[in-house]
Amino acid sequence: MSLPCTDIAPFVERRRRLLAHMRAAGGGIAVLSTAPHAQRNHDAEYPYRHDSDFYYLTGFIEPEAWLVLVAGITDRAILFCRAKHPEQEIWEGYRCGPDAAVTRYGFDEAYATDELDTLLPALLSDQPTLYRSFAAAGSVERKLRHWLLQAEQQGRGRRLAPGRIQDLRPILADMRVIKDASEIAAMRQAARISAGAHTRAMRAARPGMHEYQLEAELLYEFRRHGAQSPAYPSIVAAGANACVLHYAAGDTVLRDGDLVLIDAGCEYDSYASDITRTFPANGRFTGPQRTLYDLTAAAQQAAVQATAPGRSWNDAHEAAVRVLAQGMLDEGLLHGSLDGVLESTAYTRFYMHRTGHWLGLDVHDVGDYRQGSVSEQDRPWRSLAAGMVLTIEPGIYVREAADVPEAFWNIGIRIEDDALVTAEGCELITRGVPVDAREIEALMRE
Repeated sequence: MSLPCTDIAPFVERRRRLLAHMRAAGGGIAVLSTAPHAQRNHDAEYPYRHDSDFYYLTGFIEPEAWLVLVAGITDRAILFCRAKHPEQEIWEGYRCGPDAAVTRYGFDEAYATDELDTLLPALLSDQPTLYRSFAAAGSVERKLRHWLLQAEQQGRGRRLAPGRIQDLRPILADMRVIKDASEIAAMRQAARISAGAHTRAMRAARPGMHEYQLEAELLYEFRRHGAQSPAYPSIVAAGANACVLHYAAGDTVLRDGDLVLIDAGCEYDSYASDITRTFPANGRFTGPQRTLYDLTAAAQQAAVQATAPGRSWNDAHEAAVRVLAQGMLDEGLLHGSLDGVLESTAYTRFYMHRTGHWLGLDVHDVGDYRQGSVSEQDRPWRSLAAGMVLTIEPGIYVREAADVPEAFWNIGIRIEDDALVTAEGCELITRGVPVDAREIEALMRE
């Protein structure tokens, strides 16, 4: 079902910025389609989810839609969408239709998708550059080639199809890294809902439950507060399963003495949240569990302090790694000197992922982590700026091994929060669920 935007101004402004970029580069035309339906099995489809770039520019969530932006003497923002169809709407729900799209979504023009073959060749003619997604589906590529060929044929030597084709994705990725006020508001709401879901799961957890039962608590809390869906498949991992980074909630039973790692977040108005908490199934950390938990919390705090405007993207990771590596040495997980462990990357045996990623319309959102145009290894890390949103998520994962102290076997811990970079530093917008071990134990006693 199509839901009209409550505020079209942010989408209109993003289109204006993209058109200004295109005009500054000599003008041209951008053609972008939304995501297609995905077949699940014989007669059913997966729940539909629109393309993130398409939504970023339009706010339009119906399938079978196309956006065309023409940058020139007079800019044009054109939407192609499904025509109204009363009989089909009985089965599939409301359609906006071209007429309503102009006023509801702020387009200059709107037409039915059926008119693409008629109108696109003329729109492509005489344009110096075509901006499109180089990652578009094969069906989209075929349609674009067809329209470009038609533009050439219609020209009869007088009008030509665009002579240059440029990937639209890097331009949009750079725009999407800095969130505007409407995006931040949506992400705050996603964070509030997800924090409430984690709190609910902590309160519900007890030995004898299955992982999938805790997942159900999360999903219930997401939907009852208006989230459209999970932002990604929820990880609910009990005991040794927590040492599997992308473990999916299964049927493992929570045992007395186990830790439970939950990595889950909802999507609200198309924007993702991403929270991880680790807690004892019986409500009380053991000594070894508490030792590694406090170490992970200290690593996260070090990363938070290194997250601020002007700081390098990699500063937070380096700060977390230094704390974790020292802790691994202190507890006998590693041996040698701190400098030696850092230089050899021996710590990756127990901490093998990065400390964060961009967050936004996608849970692993678009945007470069390095800057400049030189080769990858020579590119400096990107500097942080106010309005960026990222995760801060150190962890430690200790599997059973002969050279590892037995007290730490099969302990997996991760603590993850969503951080909004502000003018002063960063704000953790997901702290509606406790992190401190004592607060977690107190919550689980309620």
